[in-house]
Amino acid sequence: MSTTNQAKLSQWDALLLESLRAIGWTNEELIARVRSGELPVDESPFQFKYEALSAFAAEESETFETAVKQGYRIKYNTVRGIHSWIGVALGLEPELLLEAGAEAVRVSLTADEKARLASVLSFGWRVREEEAGASEDSGAERGVYLIEPIQR
Repeated sequence: MSTTNQAKLSQWDALLLESLRAIGWTNEELIARVRSGELPVDESPFQFKYEALSAFAAEESETFETAVKQGYRIKYNTVRGIHSWIGVALGLEPELLLEAGAEAVRVSLTADEKARLASVLSFGWRVREEEAGASEDSGAERGVYLIEPIQR
């Protein structure tokens, strides 16, 4: 999907959507459940309240459906939000680097995970390879990346 036509979500709406996606629902089931309000109680450390996503889906129906079916870009990212998105969407535990002037997230990603992350990041962020990939037991080559602001 081109970035000009891509659905734009708030960082929080993206986290809500990805936490529901992790349940394993199809796109159609996810859309139907969010619209009907048939949503689980979140037991994660985030304690997501999905009513906000249902309200967004009611107000911005086309944007919500496009985001689910074709992908989205986050309107504005924060370093902590990127850290959370990687944990929720990719099921990984990235390292949060909070040194003043060098804030970033470090994580080991496959090529597919890197592409997915790069596709949702807001303008002003980049995914930079820190260490070349190495094969793991699964056979998937992984690289260590820093997700950081383009300008500091």
